Amino acid sequence: MSLKEQINLSRLPQHVAIIMDGNGRWAQRQGEQRIFGHQHGVRAVRDTTEAAAELGIKFLTLYAFSTENWNRPKAEVDALMELLIQTILAETATLNKNNIRLLAIGDLESLPGNCHQQLREAMAATASNTRMSLVLALSYSAKWELLDAVQRISQDVKKGTLDASAINEEVFSNYLTTVGIPDPELLIRTSGEHRISNFLLWQIAYSELYFTDKLWPEFTKEDFYTALIDYQQRERRFGLVSEQLK
Repeated sequence: MSLKEQINLSRLPQHVAIIMDGNGRWAQRQGEQRIFGHQHGVRAVRDTTEAAAELGIKFLTLYAFSTENWNRPKAEVDALMELLIQTILAETATLNKNNIRLLAIGDLESLPGNCHQQLREAMAATASNTRMSLVLALSYSAKWELLDAVQRISQDVKKGTLDASAINEEVFSNYLTTVGIPDPELLIRTSGEHRISNFLLWQIAYSELYFTDKLWPEFTKEDFYTALIDYQQRERRFGLVSEQLK
């Protein structure tokens, strides 16, 4: 039985998030510049997106560029932004063909003008697709997101459009960039690092975490299936005990 056939389609996570780590290290092992790894990481993005859509997963979020990544060497950042534009242009038709909607979260206004424009156009072009939502986290960090939410909540309380006593988890979630997107049940991180790196800190409160030593350009559909099988073998209790679930 193949790995794909071992997956219980009735117990799929609705939302999978991935920290795509290891592009630079993979390139260095090939004796190449870091951008070479980012370029080859696009293949893993394509394969993972295809695998998720084929299985019936409704949301796939990819951590593509963090706010901290702006501190990398300018040449690498510029190359990453250009690669992002090229990839969006090349893949928009494929997203439409496969009925996949493109979304983005993060401080999108901080992206270069041409990059921001291409992203907006691709999101508009795929807005009516319903099979799956592919969410790109760009210029994103959880601390930025949480602070931004607090600031906007404070402004609304000051204006009188929000009662401070009415603020609960649901209200707070509506101020996050992920509003309308369910929290991920599974978070995957590649490259062997065991940390969250400032990603979706509010949203992953009850996510299952899966770490693999594979560098992102090496990550395949089979690796994705392995992560899903591991997820399905876990018991999700949400603070309860096993007997209560039964």
